[in-house]
Amino acid sequence: MKKKIGLLVTMVMTLSAVTASGGGFTKTSTAKAATLSEYQQRFSTLYNKIHDSKNGYFSPLGIPYHSVETLMVEAPDYGHETTSEAMSYYTWIEAMNGRFTGNWNGLTKAWDTMEKYMIPTHDDQPTNSTYDPNKPATYAGEYETPDKYPSQLQPSVPVGKDPIANELKAAYGTSDIYGMHWLLDTDNWYGYGTRADGKTAPSYINTFQRGKQESVWETVPQPSWDEMKFGGKNGYLDLFTGDSSYSKQWKYTNAPDADARVVQAMYSADNWAKEQGVDLSSLVQKSSKMGDYLRYSFFDKYFKKIGSQDINSAATGYDSSSYLMSWYYAWGGGVGSNWSWRIGSSHDHFGYQNPLAAWVLSTNSDFKPKSTNGATDWGKSLNRQLEFYQWLQSSEGAIAGGATNSYNGRYEKYPAGTSTFYGMAYVPNPVYEDPGSNTWFGMQTWSMQRMAEYYYNTGDTKAKALLDKWVKWVKPEVKLNVDGTFQVPSTIDWSGQPDTWNGSYTGNPNLHVKIVNYSTDLGVSASLANTLLYYSAATQKYTPTAFDDKAKDIAKQLLDRMWKLYSDDKGLSAPEARNDYNRMFDQEVYIPSTFSGTMPNGDAIKPGIKFIDIRSKYKNDPDYAKVKAAYDKGESPVFNYHRFWAECEIAIANGTYANLFDNATVPTNTVKTAITTPTEGQIFDNSTTANPITISASATTDNGTIAKVEFFANGTKVGESATSPYKVTWTPSGYANSSDGVDSYALTAQATDTSGLSSVSSKVNIKVKLPVKPKPVGNVSLQFFNGNTSTSTNSIVPKFKVTNTGTTSINLADLKFRYYFTADGATSNNFWCDWASVGSSNVTGSFVKLATPVTNADTYLEVGFSTAAGTLAPGATVEIAGRFAKADWSNYSQSNDYSFNGSASSYADNSKVTAYIGGTLASGVEPK
Repeated sequence: MKKKIGLLVTMVMTLSAVTASGGGFTKTSTAKAATLSEYQQRFSTLYNKIHDSKNGYFSPLGIPYHSVETLMVEAPDYGHETTSEAMSYYTWIEAMNGRFTGNWNGLTKAWDTMEKYMIPTHDDQPTNSTYDPNKPATYAGEYETPDKYPSQLQPSVPVGKDPIANELKAAYGTSDIYGMHWLLDTDNWYGYGTRADGKTAPSYINTFQRGKQESVWETVPQPSWDEMKFGGKNGYLDLFTGDSSYSKQWKYTNAPDADARVVQAMYSADNWAKEQGVDLSSLVQKSSKMGDYLRYSFFDKYFKKIGSQDINSAATGYDSSSYLMSWYYAWGGGVGSNWSWRIGSSHDHFGYQNPLAAWVLSTNSDFKPKSTNGATDWGKSLNRQLEFYQWLQSSEGAIAGGATNSYNGRYEKYPAGTSTFYGMAYVPNPVYEDPGSNTWFGMQTWSMQRMAEYYYNTGDTKAKALLDKWVKWVKPEVKLNVDGTFQVPSTIDWSGQPDTWNGSYTGNPNLHVKIVNYSTDLGVSASLANTLLYYSAATQKYTPTAFDDKAKDIAKQLLDRMWKLYSDDKGLSAPEARNDYNRMFDQEVYIPSTFSGTMPNGDAIKPGIKFIDIRSKYKNDPDYAKVKAAYDKGESPVFNYHRFWAECEIAIANGTYANLFDNATVPTNTVKTAITTPTEGQIFDNSTTANPITISASATTDNGTIAKVEFFANGTKVGESATSPYKVTWTPSGYANSSDGVDSYALTAQATDTSGLSSVSSKVNIKVKLPVKPKPVGNVSLQFFNGNTSTSTNSIVPKFKVTNTGTTSINLADLKFRYYFTADGATSNNFWCDWASVGSSNVTGSFVKLATPVTNADTYLEVGFSTAAGTLAPGATVEIAGRFAKADWSNYSQSNDYSFNGSASSYADNSKVTAYIGGTLASGVEPK
């Protein structure tokens, strides 16, 4: 077995203030010499292929495609779309890369990409502030087949109340939803553009919306932001929902399993980074926030009571929560009109559950959500999820589909004899039946991998019992052939149903699984390997006398065989015959006779069309001729696809083997310090001339290279470094804070090696003599009133009038006013000067958070003047009319604001508004 030799990095850096005598010091950092394990090297090899731009896994914007190939139809209907699933795998592979290299820049980049393109920004969801939790949405029934659509809106059908909206708004200071939309037209292939501009990539889109029999071949792509510029007279809206009139609108759908996978990946990343002394708290907080909003997936679609079997039932709180992660949650609102809505989903699939994420969000102090009930809700979800798996475990060991709270999508009575789980009805294939949502073996491996990782981390005996039976079922079904090939289950089928849940597993003698066929699906095989590895490692950890070494060996065989048989220049890929691609030409897409319209490129949307008819751009795809030729011959085209999620899954599974069984090499950061500081008391005089202070540093690795050297003064970067030598010339500016004119500066030089793995820094305290600013003098009186006295308002209107009551002129640049208030959330604030007697352009405004909030104040607005405002002569007056509001235009409650006075309608004395001259309080009383 050939192994690679890792880089030994040694950095030595000296820093000195050139004008000081004897002021040098050194610091050394080392990274452990390493020989990478075979499986760790595989991870690195595949990670690099995925990130190699010539292989085409990422768009020009850095967004991962669903697949490298463009002609691809499965859940996405085009290969260069992307999904929240792909984005979650992006975070997962970057987390593992950080584990092995100590370089967490890739994970930060993945989050930046996610927030910029997959989580709708405020501009993408602008009217959430109008949402009424007491009236979440208007009811429309679901139907079995597309020809039953559009589904008529029924305002008379009662809906329940949303119990978490207000606590989320209070926790995060915004009405916006922090969750990924599931589908993105990455390159704007369809042509809807960003917010209907028709040209900008990427574009939020959707496809599925018309019942459980709607396959991808029967979908009509539509923009998530529908301004009725494309489609028919009402855009695409009247294909799906029947209404008396239609409004321009935006709408997004979240796939909960993807957001939960992000939390799962971030839990590993946080643990690994802490071992390296790296702080990922900012990213952890974002994943915690995502998990907080993910609770919307717990709730019935229209917040109806769980188990009611009654279209007229309406819950008032958590009686609409199953505490399971449903198939989706969704939200939307008006474009150019103020209305919005939110829904959950009534259908729960075992494959979407994630007990590891639930455990992390409910028990880990770093990840517990900010909302009042977030951690508690996830704790309840963890228990409910484990029971759900138990209820659905077949006699053989595989896990059956799930449950619905809305039978046939219309809250119908369950057929007699239907098995139930906390009042919800068993369904073999929740949500979709073409193909059935639990006929793909990959749903088993995806979901049980999370269960195995949860078991490995917790030792939970419920998880152990589930896995013991599942692994016993699956091990004999993995075909490791003597010729070195392999197969895993592909399509599975179900018969019977589980016993009604009464709190314990019965063995389900009437629920059975059958394997229909096998394949070499590499993503699924890697997911299965990952599952078996965590299970095997957990048995070694918790029951060493019953260590399942065979599970580990099967996983190893799968990883070894696929690496040997299916590696190529882009990654790994196995040939697959696409027997369903005939539907591209044969499958009619139902369009009602009342609808007529076009796609952005002019393709007609009308009755009788086929899949290809509204996707004619496929005819220009390099693989189209291959598909059409196979169709004409009555054959199935064969493809070698490179799906982003599958490539990541393979890399991660090899990395998991390295971590658990193959002595993975992980970075260490041992710092040895030897510092000699300059003579204390040495003063650099900048009080009369701009004497520059030159800082120099050197930093080398064992191959003589350096990535960068940066310089800081009191934590603030003071300049870009120049090479040969690495130095920066810094001239301190401003005035001294101390009475003697001498200020101390903590000077720091920081160097980072070429891999981003190791950094060293050196610090020394020096003193600089700066000019002392003359203390401003003067006396003022300040009067004030509120131009808006509503206690609940989206804008505050402070008006100031100040008079110089002294005998000397005052520089207005030295004068500042403060208005103290409670920000009512974390949303940023914006200030405008509407009018000023010295010119509004000469007025400044900024917001400052109090380090320690006081009664009725945690923030103040500070209003000041530029130097161009001039002076205020004795007896003269200056007036300012200002205004400020939150970035999302949500409301303030002025009744709890220290400086608010609702009774004054003209200028009056107000001691709770303060004035300062040169930083010294000159009028008013500060809050305490």
